[in-house]
This record gives sequence, structure tokens and C-alpha cells, in this order.
Amino acid sequence: MTAQLLSRHSHRHKSQAQQGFLGDLSLPLCRTHEFCGNARRTLAMIVAGRMAGPVFWIAPGWLAERLNPEVMTRFANPGRFTFVSPHRAEDLLWIMEEVLRSGGVPLVVADIPAPPALTPVRRLHLAAETGAIEGTNRPLGLLLTPGDGGAQGVESRWHMAGDHGLDAIGWALSRLRARTEPPRSWRVTPQAAGFQLTPRAQTR
Repeated sequence: MTAQLLSRHSHRHKSQAQQGFLGDLSLPLCRTHEFCGNARRTLAMIVAGRMAGPVFWIAPGWLAERLNPEVMTRFANPGRFTFVSPHRAEDLLWIMEEVLRSGGVPLVVADIPAPPALTPVRRLHLAAETGAIEGTNRPLGLLLTPGDGGAQGVESRWHMAGDHGLDAIGWALSRLRARTEPPRSWRVTPQAAGFQLTPRAQTR
């Protein structure tokens, strides 16, 4: 009970803390956000590249898919990442919650096979807020979910998918849901130093 009360107070106090990631787009810290779409991992890597410090990346141990270190270097130093691959589905969010609560890691990513329900997401928010009090970071939690996502209670939901041309690499990014911002869409293209963000008509 005490931890929950302290966490709620912390969130109000730190509600202005944001992490920028593309152009003027930002994510509130001490909260959990959802990235979906077939380029969700790319978007998470873009966020990691804008942050400093270690990253915990949690993914199912029963799946063969793993991040390609060579491709990761385009976004962030792979040496910053700790990969955790539990073999039980219930451990995915439990590990994320514990790492957020520690406050020792600024970015915690959980690549999960399906969107979680409301109660686990609420626990992740509270864990991140507790971590900001008891740890050394204001942690950011990212849930990576397939398709159009649908996790209940997340602070925001973003969809990113490949939008490549014959001679150009790019992605279509949409903010599907946010507590304080309207839905919007952009095209993201890589540049020599970073990425270019171009507004586009909302289509989702």
C-alpha cells in the first residue's frame, strides 16, 4: 500500500519529464508505452539510440527470432543491451516489472507475443514510478506487440510499419493513442545524422 501511494505521488511530481525520440516527439518517463506494427523493434531501437545507459530487452526464450547485432549498430551500441529470454510466458512481464521497480535501468523493453490486460499494465506504471523514487533513473517501459497492438491502460500507443520505395528506405509512423495528444501520422526517413520526420495525412 505504501509503495502504491508513493508511486502515485511520484507520477504527479514528475509528470513533465519526457524522453524525446524523433523530431519534437517525446514519451513521458516513469510510464509504459506500446509500440506495434511490423517495424516496432526499429522504433524501440530509435528510442534506445536517443537515450544513454543500459537497456534491458526481454523476449520469449521459446522463439528463434533475435535482434541482429550488425543492424543494431545503426541505432545504438549493442554493448549497452542486456538480453533476457525467459521460457515461461508469465515471466515476461514479471521481469519487466522488477527491472522497472529497481530504477537501475533507464529503458526496459518487453517484446511480447500478445497485448497484456489492464491490471499488468497498471502494475508496470506503478513499478516505473517506484523505480524513479528508489533507483537512480526515471525508467521508461516499452511493450512491443504484434499487429495493431491493443494493450489496455498504456500511456501511449504507436504503430510503425515499413514504407520503403524503390530507392528509399522509410517507415510510416502513427500515434494511435496518447493521454494528452491527438492521433497523428508521419513518414520517417533515415538521414546522415539521425532521422527526418515528415507529417502526413492520418490514415489509420
